[in-house]
Amino acid sequence: MTALAAVLAVVLVVGLVLLMAGVGIYNRLVALRNRLENAFSQIEVQLKRRYDLIPNLVETVKGYMKHERETLEAVIQARNQAMGGLQQAAAKPGDPAAMQALASAESGLSGMLGRLFALSESYPDLKANQNMAQLTEELTSTENKVAFARQAYNDAVTIYNTYRQSFPNNLLAGLFGHTEDAALLEFDSTAIAEAPKVSF
Repeated sequence: MTALAAVLAVVLVVGLVLLMAGVGIYNRLVALRNRLENAFSQIEVQLKRRYDLIPNLVETVKGYMKHERETLEAVIQARNQAMGGLQQAAAKPGDPAAMQALASAESGLSGMLGRLFALSESYPDLKANQNMAQLTEELTSTENKVAFARQAYNDAVTIYNTYRQSFPNNLLAGLFGHTEDAALLEFDSTAIAEAPKVSF
């Protein structure tokens, strides 16, 4: 009877150790997933600020660039598409399709803003406008904040993915609902990777 009790005690201890290890892996996966979602929310805050600045920029430019109505409408349309991409990504931070949609929409918006700034170079009065200079400075500052927030998000994604892929975590991650890697948010060279270059 004592030998059987000893075996049962060993099995119980091993089972308890495995259970505690599983709980630890589960809790760490949840914590890392929450960190990457929080990091994405910082990107969301900065992008929303960027989107809020764009209508003010368009209104400021509108008075000077009366013949560029098509460009101004294209900027607003690109902003609206980027806002849609952000909403989709915010609903599923880390989802590869959502991150790609956001990156694509941001690329389009950055391209349109670049076109707007290039056209504004032809309007000396606009370049001298104090409101335009302030909006441009705020937009550049926001672009820098987006870059920092994106880096923090990508770092959080890398830590989450590395932990999820490591042994023995990879054996349990799927059971806990962590079935795929989170996607990095990567902007192409024309998107927000760099703040727009504007000289006044």
